[in-house]
Amino acid sequence: MSAWRTLLFALLCALLALSPSLADARAGATARSGGSGMSYSSQGSMGSRTYTPNGGQAIQRSTTPQSQAGSPYYGRPGFAQSHPFLTGLFGGFIGSWIGSLLFPHWGMGYGVFGSLFSWLLIILAISFLFRMFRRGMATEPPVYGGGPSLGGMGFGMRQSLGFGGGAAATQTRPLTVDATDQAAFEAILKAVQGAWSKGDLETLRHYVTPEMLSYFREELATNTSQGVENHVEDVDLIRGDVRDAWDEGALQYATCLLHWRAIDCTVRTDRKPGDPDWLVEGDPRHPNEAQELWTFARSPGGHWLLSAIQQV
Repeated sequence: MSAWRTLLFALLCALLALSPSLADARAGATARSGGSGMSYSSQGSMGSRTYTPNGGQAIQRSTTPQSQAGSPYYGRPGFAQSHPFLTGLFGGFIGSWIGSLLFPHWGMGYGVFGSLFSWLLIILAISFLFRMFRRGMATEPPVYGGGPSLGGMGFGMRQSLGFGGGAAATQTRPLTVDATDQAAFEAILKAVQGAWSKGDLETLRHYVTPEMLSYFREELATNTSQGVENHVEDVDLIRGDVRDAWDEGALQYATCLLHWRAIDCTVRTDRKPGDPDWLVEGDPRHPNEAQELWTFARSPGGHWLLSAIQQV
């Protein structure tokens, strides 16, 4: 028994020591775009739904504070933050119970009362974990169904208007997206990729929000400092699905899953095509495919602008 207690105590210490590292391993992770060549993570703003799960990677960089986004899932305090006294008391009981198992001479492991109290703690712990598991299952992102193709440039409709549940800080209304809007989304995709390839911030300014422009400026500056350029050319939209569209009064939003193919390669600016080390990454001859969630925003009656990009 003494060997088992020693092993259990060592495992408990290892878990406590490693848990911060396991959590930090995911914090601030940057996901490279599948085919666009832009090394951004999911970023931008989607009004009150900036932090609402929508099937894409959670927004990691945004000028929209979580406290103003109205999301029922993100930014909500957990049990520990909401009930610090109960959390501390429960933690103390659990710690005392574990200690009694490891070192019975502490006193809690002896007697009928100690045994009953230990079983009570076990029941409470199982009940608490079961409630937390059910709560986690209830907040799973929604599963999207299929939708009919609208023809033309390959856009389909998979709208899930008003999903997310709960009362939001901002009132929203469903928004109808027509073929003219879909044509604008495709045009923005091609214009943004073309301007990105040329490092043309002035052109980007006409197709993206000021927030997204700042992110692109930062990425282009990083490429310049590293002496490389990323070219995304011959963009061809394979399919676009409108996942969500809503009106918040001052602004209107539409989130689309865009699937396209393009020539995507990164090259050195101080080399010429044909030099052995000119190509850094990608294929300048054969296109590859990419898929991302792009959210567009506009004032009522205005032009659409790219306001957010999410990895999927």
